[in-house]
Order: sequence, then C-alpha cells, then structure tokens
Amino acid sequence: METIQVVFLTVLMFFVIVTVHEWGHYYFAKRAGILVREFAIGFGPKLFSYKRNETQFTLRLLPFGGYARMAGEDPELVEIQEGQTIAVRPVDDQVKMIYLDQLDNRKNVIRGEVISIDMENTLKLQLDVDGEVQQYRIHPQAMLVSRGKQTQIAPKDRQFGSKTVGQRAMAIFAGPLMNFILAFVLFAVYAQMAGVPVENPKNLQIGEVLEGGAADQANLQEGDIIETINGTAIGTDSQKMVTMIAESKDKPMEWTLRRGEETFNITITPRTVEGQEGGKVGIVPTLPTRSVGFVETFKVSGVAMVDTTKVIFEGFKHLINQFNMDDIGGPVRTFEVTGQIAKQGIEQLTRWAAILSLYLGIFNLLPIPALDGSRLVFLGIEALRGRPVDPNREGMVHFIGFAMLFVLMLAVTYNDILRLING
Repeated sequence: METIQVVFLTVLMFFVIVTVHEWGHYYFAKRAGILVREFAIGFGPKLFSYKRNETQFTLRLLPFGGYARMAGEDPELVEIQEGQTIAVRPVDDQVKMIYLDQLDNRKNVIRGEVISIDMENTLKLQLDVDGEVQQYRIHPQAMLVSRGKQTQIAPKDRQFGSKTVGQRAMAIFAGPLMNFILAFVLFAVYAQMAGVPVENPKNLQIGEVLEGGAADQANLQEGDIIETINGTAIGTDSQKMVTMIAESKDKPMEWTLRRGEETFNITITPRTVEGQEGGKVGIVPTLPTRSVGFVETFKVSGVAMVDTTKVIFEGFKHLINQFNMDDIGGPVRTFEVTGQIAKQGIEQLTRWAAILSLYLGIFNLLPIPALDGSRLVFLGIEALRGRPVDPNREGMVHFIGFAMLFVLMLAVTYNDILRLING
C-alpha cells in the first residue's frame, strides 16, 4: 500500500506542476483572444480527452510535460485550393461546416468548386455550383471536416502572430510565472507544516526516527532534544554526534534527552548497517524548529525562493564548468528521487515540489532554443527592430533546439536506466 501511495503522490506532484505551467500559457492566451486548440498534460498516447468551448483538453500517457497549442504557431490547417470541390452547409448564407472529403455521403449540403476563399481576413467564400456563382460568409468559428477530424478555423485576429508583442510575451512568460507563484505557495505551506529553525539554538533535536533502528527500539521520538551523549554536550554539531556514534559501534552509550519539560537518561547501543561503516542508531538530527505566524510565512517563503534560486544557478554554473553526464538527471532519476522523498512524508514532498516548480520556471526562461526563454528573446528582437524575425528562421532555430534537447533527454534517460540496473 505504501508503494502505491508513493507512486500516486509522485505522479500527482508532476501533474500539478505541469498543469499550473501550461494553465498560465492557456489563460493569458485566452485573455489576449488567441484560439487555444489543445491543452495537453503529458506526451505520447492519449488517455482521456474532452472538448470545452474551443479547446480540446487532453491527458496523455507520459507525465513529463505538456503544451498549450495556440492557433498560428504551426501550419496545422489543410489548405483549400481554388478549383477544389468541397461541400458546405450554410445557415442564413453563413457557413459553419466545410467538408473536404466523402462529399457524396454528406446530406443537406451544397457541393461546388471553390472560386475564392479567405478564412483569415474577409471570411468569404465563392463557390461555382453547377455553373452558378454563390457567395457565402464564413462563420469565425467554422469547422473544417477532413478524414473524420474537425478543425476550427482561425481568423487572423485569433492567431498568435496577430497579437501585440506584449500580449504574446505575456502568453509565453505566464507559464514560468505560474511555476514561481506555485513554488512560493508551496514554500509557504511547508513553513506552516514544518516550522522554521529556532534562532541561536543550543541543541540538536531528533527530526526522524528510522523504523527498526536502535533509537526506535529505545523508544526515542521525533522532537526529542539531545542534551548530552556520554556526558559530552553535543550542542548543534551534528558531525560531532555522528562521529561519536560511529566510533561506538556495539558499545552502549548514555544519552540525556529532553522531551517537553521532562529530562531523562537512556542507554543506546549503535549497530552496524549493511553497506555502511561504523555504528548507527537510526535517527536524522535536525535543528529545533518553531511555528511561524501568517505574516512571517510570506517572509520565510520569499527567503526560501531566493536561497533556492541561488543554489539552482550554482548548479547551472557547475554543469557549464565541469560537464558530466552523471551530474544530469532526466525524468527517470527525477521520479526516483521524488519517490524517495515521498517516503519521508508530505512535508518533505511539499518542499521538493516547491523546488521542482521553481526549477522548471527558471529552466524554461533560459535562452535555449525551443524553450520559453528563447521565444521571449525573439520577441525582444522584434520589439527592438519593429518587425518580426523571419518565421522560417525562427522555426528552424526552435526545431534544432528541440532536436538537441530530445537527443540529450534520450541520453540522460538511458544513463538513468543503466544506473538503476547497475544499482
């Protein structure tokens, strides 16, 4: 049951982080009037899908990412050529359905050859129906039907490229922004659950008692304050405590602890643990903590955001200066680590989710082709030049970047799987 719970919490965490990111893109694109064709969580085979208003919401098998597909980002519509035979179903001279195949099987439709058609600007259609020219207005939300699939047309004012630089930049930046907001909220939740270290603490306390260890058998509890070991004051020096325990393998140790207002002595004998050297008692020492108030929580969360951001950039710097494949973890290692952290309880999983959300937001803003940061760079160039970069060139840059990231992801995933197999 514990394994099932850990897997569920791990998948749920990734689902929330990715959903929040893509929802940012989706929400601000909709606010700008951009047609969002699909809001997808995950990649690969489709597990579940439903359509609401103009958007198809999809859940896919692999929860490693997602996307909000906006009209105009890709050449997705089937072009209709002059002279092509199509079928339409007009209502009050306005076309809502345009059929491109199986025309003989369509009922209550008008078939004819296209004289002219504009589905982006004027939204007008001219058909040659048995030698007679008929004109129709195309509904802004008309559907193209081909091979059993319906695709909504996207007039120029509903496409991504038609919006101002500011609107497009906001639609792109909103994904990482939502990750930053989520990270701030999760750090705040963690602070409420776990508290914060006491200022100028005098002693260590037991943060976790490992099941089956010597401390567990001696009935030590989480939150117990460690006063002395063998008559020696430990203070807040966790390394000193670990060294004393390691050197006392199979030798009884006298511990003085404080639990609430009660102080008591207890004898604990460190034991060996398979694969590790020295004696172990099975505890995780921490600094004493205190609860935080509502207002202080915001300050604590902000400090955590700043400190974690510094650590993330130090990690990037290390990768650049001393690149090593073993230092990079892909989805497999991330799932593995998340599962290990989930076993430590909901508090640590909440903190880890905050770190991952912050990391995802920062990573996506890096100026790497195919990422949000690179797209923002192109928008910045457009704002400075007063005209957009050639879409073909920009598309090629993103394609090459995506291909390189995909190859790197395959290599990292292979490395992670090999590491798991080899233990």
